[in-house]
Amino acid sequence: MTSARVYLDDAGSAPVLPEVAALGEPPAGNPSSPHAEGRRARAVLDRARDLAAGALAIDASGLSFTANGTEAVNVAILGAGRRLPRGRRVVTWAAEHQAVLGAVRRLELEGVAVAVLPVDGSARAGAASIPADAGLVSVGLANNEVGTIQPVSEIAIRARQLDALVHLDACQGPRWIAPPLEEVDLASFSGHKLGAGRGGLLYARPSLRLEPLLFGGPQEWARRAGREDVGGALAVATALDACRRQRAARSSAAAPLAGSIQRLLESLGGRPTGGPARLANYATAAFTMVRGEDLLLALDLDGVAASSGSACASGSLDPSHVLLAMGLGLDEALGSLRLTLGYETTAAGVETASGALRRVLGKVAARA
Repeated sequence: MTSARVYLDDAGSAPVLPEVAALGEPPAGNPSSPHAEGRRARAVLDRARDLAAGALAIDASGLSFTANGTEAVNVAILGAGRRLPRGRRVVTWAAEHQAVLGAVRRLELEGVAVAVLPVDGSARAGAASIPADAGLVSVGLANNEVGTIQPVSEIAIRARQLDALVHLDACQGPRWIAPPLEEVDLASFSGHKLGAGRGGLLYARPSLRLEPLLFGGPQEWARRAGREDVGGALAVATALDACRRQRAARSSAAAPLAGSIQRLLESLGGRPTGGPARLANYATAAFTMVRGEDLLLALDLDGVAASSGSACASGSLDPSHVLLAMGLGLDEALGSLRLTLGYETTAAGVETASGALRRVLGKVAARA
């Protein structure tokens, strides 16, 4: 049993960044009110939008703050998908996040044509498989469970040839790689995965009209009615800016540490998951002799916070849909393990976690 805990679930939720923690309380006024308090709140909201736009190198008029990443994904997919001409399909891939797949399923129930395409053995989406009648294509920046970086440029080129819109699910990945917003029409961001602790962000090409999910006032360019969360907006923008400045150095530092964990997992009987081109902080494997939930509980008791995949599927007895889509068997899909490093992870922490992995997986191997 270790005395100091090691947090290796950055992909599930990143610890709040120091830059965000230092922000303090936002002004209490309503940004839509004309009084002094409202004007102060509006000034903070405008500053947050400008900061986020600068971090993403886009025009601020394309950004709308949301409650979280799931809402941003749903506004993008449902908002654009419901406006597609009849006969045009919404296209995504079977290993995408449940927020994407859930929104696509909702459109299908509403009578919109959809296509959920297969991925290869590393969860990589393929541009060549996009059908000719595609009207909206949704792809992740990187796969949430195994970290595979998606060929966004190739997919965007194919979509442009078909006159289709492209939505980028950038909830996973912007801490480690820059999202290519110049190549897409829509993009979704999650505050808690950036280190903001709260909030979400939607990018939509300014000329693009979306069907809103919430109706009421004209806030957020009429894409999201209701009083804006000024504190959440500033937190997301601050985290985006901090990630822009730090991602290159943090990725270089995380890659060898994650690589050492990856090699350890494989030496202890794990089948590697994901591909060679993936986020620098990922170490993942699948084990046939034990359930992923059992591994997580044992590691937690030994002082290591890890994951078996998407936190949105936590508590589910179903196998990982990502690993099944990659072609893994049922036993492996039920025995997945994901360890993701954060900005604060140290070599000493990785060594501590490695000791816990040896103890936990050693016991599993002994019982097999």
